[in-house]
Amino acid sequence: MAQAKSGDTVIVHYTGRLEDETQFDSSVGGDPLEFTLGNNQVLLKFEETVVGMEPGESRTVTIVAADAYGDHREDLVAIVARDQFPPNIDPEIGIQLELRQADGSPIPVTITSVDDDQVTLDANHPLAGENLHFAIELVEIK
Repeated sequence: MAQAKSGDTVIVHYTGRLEDETQFDSSVGGDPLEFTLGNNQVLLKFEETVVGMEPGESRTVTIVAADAYGDHREDLVAIVARDQFPPNIDPEIGIQLELRQADGSPIPVTITSVDDDQVTLDANHPLAGENLHFAIELVEIK
């Protein structure tokens, strides 16, 4: 049977969990994930796990934070006075906003804390600082 190799387009089902077993993503019960090995479309360690698999095979992998979305960086967290928000935005925890850098490039941020006087904005990836555990099943090599 064929094994997945660099350059192959593969179709996988996967389930991603955090250290505490909380599921953060899954394709099971929905559309599988399709990507080409070697094209940097998924996390490198995820891709490396698929290489060498045969259709129908399953593997698990743990990807440490540094190899996933990096460590959580405090320098990407900012506290902003609540009165600096436009009147049409009611800041609530979990809302995602897009700020602009001086050069116009976007910075996605998530509101992580709100009180009467200030709002905390976090530009870290939501999974930054997390070790990720994936169960992967290779469905097909195209």
